[in-house]
Amino acid sequence: MTLPIKSTAFSLFSLTGFLAGTSFAMAAVSVGDTLGTTEEEIRAALTAEGYKVEEIETEKGEIEAEVSLDGKEMEVVVDAKSGLVLEMELDDQDEDGEKDDD
Repeated sequence: MTLPIKSTAFSLFSLTGFLAGTSFAMAAVSVGDTLGTTEEEIRAALTAEGYKVEEIETEKGEIEAEVSLDGKEMEVVVDAKSGLVLEMELDDQDEDGEKDDD
């Protein structure tokens, strides 16, 4: 009667591997990651992860990058001293690609 235990263990192992694999695929960069402390370092790190960097600016001790990935636009906010990603915000857009101001 060891078959059910092996089968259950294999299923659990397979599910764990699947979930781990999908989480890596969905989040190339996330809050808490370190990207760098200069605009150049952040641009290079984001580009290496597949993001298209539209604009970067430094403001009030933070570096804000407007990026896109897979047709979705977002803002990535990085602490200029530590290089840590503080915030990632997906831009709201309506069906025509216009920003939704609601």
